Amino acid sequence: METFRKILKKIFCLSPFLTVVVSLFGYGFVIAVAVLRIQNPAAQYASYLASAYALIVTITRFVYIHTTIGGVRKFISDHPLMKKFRSTAVGEKYMNDVRFRTGVSLYQGFFINLLYIVMKLASGIVYRSAWFIVLAVYYILLAVMRFLLVRRLNVQDEASQLRLYRLCGIMLLFMNQALVGIVVFMVQQNRGFDYPGFLIYAMAAYSFYAVTIAIINIVKTRRHKSPILSAAKAVNLVAAMVSILSLETAMLAQFSGNDDPRFRPMMTGATGGGVCTIVIVMAIYMIRRANKNLKKIETNNSQT
Repeated sequence: METFRKILKKIFCLSPFLTVVVSLFGYGFVIAVAVLRIQNPAAQYASYLASAYALIVTITRFVYIHTTIGGVRKFISDHPLMKKFRSTAVGEKYMNDVRFRTGVSLYQGFFINLLYIVMKLASGIVYRSAWFIVLAVYYILLAVMRFLLVRRLNVQDEASQLRLYRLCGIMLLFMNQALVGIVVFMVQQNRGFDYPGFLIYAMAAYSFYAVTIAIINIVKTRRHKSPILSAAKAVNLVAAMVSILSLETAMLAQFSGNDDPRFRPMMTGATGGGVCTIVIVMAIYMIRRANKNLKKIETNNSQT
């Protein structure tokens, strides 16, 4: 995971100069495509990727400035609303306890997953759709992992944490099979997610925010050295990547031209394959890391 964090940091946490260059290019590219009404699918797709990357590096740079410049942190900390929030027991704990913040995030994701499960299962039964059933299976596995992590968030025993960390890696492998099924359905049936009207822009903002925060949290959890916290951040990153995949299919359906009917399934398959590959690599790393550290603990215990 250390190598993975370094790679993410190099890709998404750029220097100030590179951040400005990437941002100007990404935002300028997507504006030019929109203003000039360019209908070429490859140019449209490239502009989506460039603008998404520009938004992510802009947010990561802003977060870096916020966490390193004392004046900005002091301004936010001294704001009346922040002071009032900190004066409450919950607010104080939320600001100072990383495990409590992680628990809040997991509970939030867990209840959202439950809503998705009910909707997708009901739709699958009513419409006899394997597509909705596969989506429900994915969200069921995601909810189970979040539930397990919430229940064991305050466990201090390292061996118990590592076993749960390994279990999450194993579950990610199974969840990846459901994700593969989703990608196959989208490619074969040339379909995807649908966000009507201006909802797609709200989902775009949420998806980019979720990915950015997930990346930042993975980088930050290294100092806590907690397998459970690392597992929670890995689960959030997987959910964020799937949000990006669903957003991509919705944007292709709404904005891409009809010049090449093969373009949409090709791009969906490429992005979906990339997401599935990342999930497999993360899962295998989690399992191997847990096994390695558990063997160290067993060896140390046998020597003492």
